[in-house]
Amino acid sequence: MLTAGVLALAPSGAYAFQLGGGGGGGVVQPSSPIQIQQPVINSQTYQGSETTDKATDVVLDLTLADAVARGLKHNLGLILTTQSTTSSHGSQLEELQSLLPTVTGKITESVQQTDLQALGLRGEGFPAIIGPYGYTDLRASLKWSLLDLSSLQNYLASKHNFAASKLSATDARDMVVLTVGNAYLLCIADKSRIDSVQAQVDTSKVSLDQAVSNHQAGTAPLLDELRARVDYQTQEQTLISTKNTYEKDKIALARVIGLPLEQKFQLVDQEPYAALDHVEADDAVKQALGARQDLAAAKEQQTAAEHARHAATDERLPVISFSGDYGDIGVNVGTSRSTFDATGSIDFPIFEEAKLRGDAKTAQSQLEQAKAKASDMQGQIGADVRDSLLDLESAAKQVEVARSNVELAKEALSEAQQRYKAGVSDNLAVSQALQSMAQADDQYVSSLYQHNVAKLSLARALGVADQKYQVYLGGK
Repeated sequence: MLTAGVLALAPSGAYAFQLGGGGGGGVVQPSSPIQIQQPVINSQTYQGSETTDKATDVVLDLTLADAVARGLKHNLGLILTTQSTTSSHGSQLEELQSLLPTVTGKITESVQQTDLQALGLRGEGFPAIIGPYGYTDLRASLKWSLLDLSSLQNYLASKHNFAASKLSATDARDMVVLTVGNAYLLCIADKSRIDSVQAQVDTSKVSLDQAVSNHQAGTAPLLDELRARVDYQTQEQTLISTKNTYEKDKIALARVIGLPLEQKFQLVDQEPYAALDHVEADDAVKQALGARQDLAAAKEQQTAAEHARHAATDERLPVISFSGDYGDIGVNVGTSRSTFDATGSIDFPIFEEAKLRGDAKTAQSQLEQAKAKASDMQGQIGADVRDSLLDLESAAKQVEVARSNVELAKEALSEAQQRYKAGVSDNLAVSQALQSMAQADDQYVSSLYQHNVAKLSLARALGVADQKYQVYLGGK
């Protein structure tokens, strides 16, 4: 770098033209293009939370809306994304400062005493020691890059990066709603399974009592009683396992929404089957491309990368800067006099080719990555919407089939129980009917859960989960 055209105003008022380092304290190095980075926040991050509340002895009635509200306040994914926005804003302010004047103040109080003989100044008429002597200096300094296009482009890049962070924080709210909603719906499904298995336990207990009575009366073999007892104990095992799964899923829900694990709570809402109006795939994809905040954030990051690339190119341009100071200096404040220094400089690179080309390649690589990510996200949004619609259609059909299977299984079980009670057949048909009933109930509960999750996933794919998740879960 070469500093040329330095105009120095000396304290005596004389003017001097210098080549080389000026009174500003050295050459001005242009800022390197900023690195556009975002924190790595994946789906696992949204499974955690910040727990600040204290557990109480009261059993908390937890609705889906309450769970979502707590998630939007305590979920770790949203907290980290929000803090990333704050960090991006800080980076923007730092880049802005490079374009603004920097003013600093300094107060200097100096006292010295010098040994002249130690410096070799000996002889008649030379004192051995001079001093103490000193001075007081009160001074304000100013530095300002009047024209720095590279720093200007870096500031614009940081501005768009900040905008991208804000959009990502908005998109994170949809992710929280999806995560919390899925956890809540899973607990609802677990509770339904518990109720279903409990009913099967009660039914198998009736069959067991009947088999025991028939065996004691001599109208049925021991095999019937053993078969009924195995069925009963199998259902009890299933009930224990289902209750365990329910409690574990409640813990996962508490972790997502920031509830203390010691806090007891019960689910209030039940999400029954509610069909969603038919949605055209092409219209839905178009809506999603206009509403998804993560896509808008990706486009802002691409714009930020474009400015960073321009910043790398502009490193080759001259930088015009000004520096100066003004203050009072003297033996003490009462006898001080004002002095000042003003320096203007033009700095430009002469031989920094390796650095300049390296910065350009790095910035160009970031730009190409940002373009590829934005393009891929457009395709992924289309895939998300179409996948959700296919899942929704499939789950709706499964609900209808599973509902029919439950009714048929109930009739088959009733028929088998009546035939066994009348002594027309053994209880093998009852045992098989119980197994069919358990399978039909489980499939029905699973299909209801899958249907509700598909509706919630569609709302997320369309970018409206935060505002309309209740509408989609309730049907349209």
